[in-house]
Amino acid sequence: MSQTDWKKILMFGAFGAAAYFLVSGKRSASMATAGVGLAVLASEHPDQFEKIWNQAPEYLDRGHRIVNGIQSLVERISEHAQNWQQMRGRSGEFQNKPY
Repeated sequence: MSQTDWKKILMFGAFGAAAYFLVSGKRSASMATAGVGLAVLASEHPDQFEKIWNQAPEYLDRGHRIVNGIQSLVERISEHAQNWQQMRGRSGEFQNKPY
C-alpha cells in the first residue's frame, strides 16, 4: 500500500464517520472528524484545497440558500397537511350527523 492509498482511506473514512456522527446527532464529533478529513485532504492536494478555501464563502452562501429553501418548502408542506387534516375533520362531522 502506497502513501497515497492510506491517506485516501483515512480521508474517506473520516468524512464517512463525520456523516454518520452528524446523522446520529453527535455534532461535535462530526465536526472533529470532518476536520481530520479536511486536514488529510489539504496535505494531499494543497493547491486544490487552497482554491476551495478561497471560494468557501460562496459555497457557504449557496448552501445557506439551499437550506433556507428546503426549510420553507417543508413549512409549506406542513401547513398544507394541517389544512388537509382540518378539511377531512370537518367533512367527517357532517357525515356523522343524523338527519
